[in-house]
Amino acid sequence: MTTVVKIGGGLAREAGDTALQELCRAVGEAGARHALLVVPGGAGFADAVRAHERRFGLREATVHRMAILAMDQFGWLLCDLIPDALPCTQLASARDAAGRGQTPVLLAAAMLASDPLPVSPAVTSDSIAAWVAGVVGAARVVLVKAVAGLYRDWPPDGPPPARLSVGELAGLRAAGRAAGVDEYLPQALRAAGVEAWVIDGRDPARLVTLLERGSAAGTLVL
Repeated sequence: MTTVVKIGGGLAREAGDTALQELCRAVGEAGARHALLVVPGGAGFADAVRAHERRFGLREATVHRMAILAMDQFGWLLCDLIPDALPCTQLASARDAAGRGQTPVLLAAAMLASDPLPVSPAVTSDSIAAWVAGVVGAARVVLVKAVAGLYRDWPPDGPPPARLSVGELAGLRAAGRAAGVDEYLPQALRAAGVEAWVIDGRDPARLVTLLERGSAAGTLVL
């Protein structure tokens, strides 16, 4: 079955360009053996959206749509960094490409123009990736970030939990905790009916281990 891999834009910002390049090489190699569908984060392109939001007091709906366009921009960048990546604007073509051993990168702005998810700052690429996983019937969604897992608090006072239930995650987010993922993610995961992993993209071997063995270091959200 397909695994949806969301590549967080913070990886390059927080861990450096080399970390993103190494991860993308690993994703391309893994995509030849496993059915992967890549969903991009917003990276520095989303940072520019937030800067303009602060400067001009933009409406939430405007910021939401600009942020989705930022995901497409980062997606084009990933297409250059992931070997044999294939840009896709439709879920059907992305699913088919994954089944053929290619590595599709979803450019979802046009598809999301109909607002299948709430238009809200609570909805970011994390929830979009979970929604995609549900639509394509994926086995899991993997959120690849520049952290070892999903911490209950930040800064952390210990290792991340190995497991959380969706209910636990919802309670943490409602309390302003577990800030490494967006606020809508628990609802998106419930609707999609898939498990989610939060793993460290600074160590690409963790993604490979997860794909090959079904588990890896990080946090599993059930």
